[in-house]
This record gives sequence, structure tokens and C-alpha cells, in this order.
Amino acid sequence: MFETFSATLNAMLVLFSYMLIGFVAKKKDILPDSAATVLSRLENYFFIPAVIINTFVEYCSIVSLSENRNVILYCILTLVLAFAIAMPLSKAFASDLYQRNIYRYALVFGNFSYMGMAIVPAVMGAEALYSYMLYVLPLCFVVYTWGTVIMIPKEKRKTFWQNLLNPTVISIGIGIVLGLTGAKSIVPAFLTTTIQNCASCMGPVAMILTGFIIGQYDLRKMINNKRVYIATGLRLLVFPTLYIAVLSLLGADPMILFLTLFAFGTPLGVNTVVFPAAYGGDTSTGASMAMISHTICIFTIPLLYAVLTGLI
Repeated sequence: MFETFSATLNAMLVLFSYMLIGFVAKKKDILPDSAATVLSRLENYFFIPAVIINTFVEYCSIVSLSENRNVILYCILTLVLAFAIAMPLSKAFASDLYQRNIYRYALVFGNFSYMGMAIVPAVMGAEALYSYMLYVLPLCFVVYTWGTVIMIPKEKRKTFWQNLLNPTVISIGIGIVLGLTGAKSIVPAFLTTTIQNCASCMGPVAMILTGFIIGQYDLRKMINNKRVYIATGLRLLVFPTLYIAVLSLLGADPMILFLTLFAFGTPLGVNTVVFPAAYGGDTSTGASMAMISHTICIFTIPLLYAVLTGLI
């Protein structure tokens, strides 16, 4: 168990080091404020789509989809459970509706995209990343159709299809088509190499972006919000443990349990900072949760992974 913990901790420390680079780059004004926008667009329009396409092209087939047919169903079940807990519980964290929505998002969703996609291949291998991407499909759908929407003023919200038709969803469709049709064999070698190299940038750039955004705020103020620590404890320890226990009782196989850990046991992402900032909302709560949860998860994720590995 200790060896598993140490190996996972090493992977988490690598990601944290990237985040520290972004934090220092902001605090020391090494990069301009516009760097956050640039890095975010690189992630969302190029690097994350590259990871998705590269993974689906390599592993997506009729056989693999059949073997992973229960993956999406288990995620939907867990997501329903997360909503059932988060909706009433968020009322205890804030009376203001906007702040309550921030906590609702935080209690339902972890950083399953930026951090999850970086951790899974580092800890479980590239093939597990394919199963993970299938697992988080319902999360992507709900994030884009509900999660980010609740942090945007009603008059500035997009339509359902405008929210859903984004680079992540489109790249999933492209990857599935290329994988199922075997079209990867006709893709030029230089293009394949380009996609693979862009995919390699996803994890480091995502963590640098996270650190840079956190670096925009006063560190002392971020660590003084007691409610954020409670939300972080629920996000990183209580909820993933509960979900894994429920799925285990329902007979889920070990892979499902590991995928659940990395999807629902990851820290809070930067959406609760980026979206409020874009529309003039209060970003302090989201920034506090992002900073505190990303720091604490360095130890909670290796701990939960090691314990789960030992039990299985």
C-alpha cells in the first residue's frame, strides 16, 4: 500500500509543481494577465481535444465500447447521487443564490477534466484514460448544459446547443468516428505526431493555468474561509468514499471504482473562478476552493487510491 501511495504521490507532486510555476509566474509578473486567457484557449481548443482524439483513435472500437457499456451508466448513477446530496446541502453554505450556485457546482463536480485526464494515464496507464473519458461523458454533458450556466446571468446565457457544441464534445465525436472507422490508418504521420505532442501539453498547461489564476488573489484571504475547508473535505474525502462504497455494494467492478475516485475525488476546478470573473460575479469563494482543494488533494488522492487498491 505504501508503494502505491508513494507512486501516486509522486505523480501528484509533478502536477502540483506545474501549478506552482503558474502561481509564481503570476505573483512575480513574469507573464501578463492576458496569459490566463491564452492558456485557457490553448487548453480548450487544442490540447484537451488532442488528448480526446488521440485516445479515442487508439482505443475506440466496437469491442471496447461493448466492454465499457456499463461505465457511463455507473457515472450517471453517481451523478444523480451527487445532485441529491449537493442541492439541499448547498443551502447550509450560503443564503445568497449566486454563492449557493458556486457551492452547488463545487459539491457536484471535481476537476475531472484538467486534473482527471492528467492523473489517470500517469497512475493507471494510457488505456485506462479511454475508459475514463467514456465514464465522464455524462459529467461533460451536465457541466456544459447546467453547471457553467448557473454561474452566468440569465440575460447572457447561451442556448442549449450553443453550450453543448463545444470543442470537447466535438472532439469526442471526431475521435469516436476515427476510431470506429479505422480512419487513423489514413491520417498522415505528421498530423498524428502533432496531435500526440499537443496531447502531451494538456496536463502541464492545465496546471500552470490553474496556478496562474489562483495567483491573482490574496493568499491570506483565500485561506481564511472556514466554509471552504468543509466543502473541500466533502469534495476530496467524504463524497468519493461514499460513492465508491455505494457502487461497491451494487457490484461495480474495480475499474469503475477507480474511475469514480478520479472523477469525483479530484479538487475543484477553475470554472467557479473563470465564469464569475467573465460576468462580474464574486470570484473569491471559487478561488479559495480551487487553491485549498488543489493543495490538499496532493495527499488525499494518493491516500484514497492506495486504500482502494489495498482493499481490492
